[in-house]
Amino acid sequence: MEHINSFKAAVAAFCAALTALWGWFGWVVVAWVGCMLIDYATGSAAALRAGEWSSKTARDGIWHKLGSVVAVIVAAILDTVIGRLLGNVPGVELPFTYTVLLCPLVVIWYILTEAGSIIENAGALGAPIPAWLTKMIASLGAKVDQAGDNLEN
Repeated sequence: MEHINSFKAAVAAFCAALTALWGWFGWVVVAWVGCMLIDYATGSAAALRAGEWSSKTARDGIWHKLGSVVAVIVAAILDTVIGRLLGNVPGVELPFTYTVLLCPLVVIWYILTEAGSIIENAGALGAPIPAWLTKMIASLGAKVDQAGDNLEN
């Protein structure tokens, strides 16, 4: 029992340290990485089950994931540039305090995309998928798209 309590304390301390370092957005990134791993694993499992697994398709999946990582890095760079611009160029301002905006939207969009793919993979593996869950993921994705589109105006 003593070892279990020590383990729990270590996990809690680790999570607290990461939260202090990253804040809420770091955990969103952790969720995204977790979704990418689950999507890759369930996609591979679904392909194996269907007898359609190929190393080329698996590599293409990895390249796809790498592309999304690059897009998130670009969004993070843009958030940093916008923040520096607003903080250092007189006369350039927004009607709200800017910390980050683009990167969280992009990461959440990718989480919802991965969630939709995971649900499809679960269905291909034989799991019954509630229709409302698929609709909810699509609806949330549309809301994130709408929020991103509203940034243009």
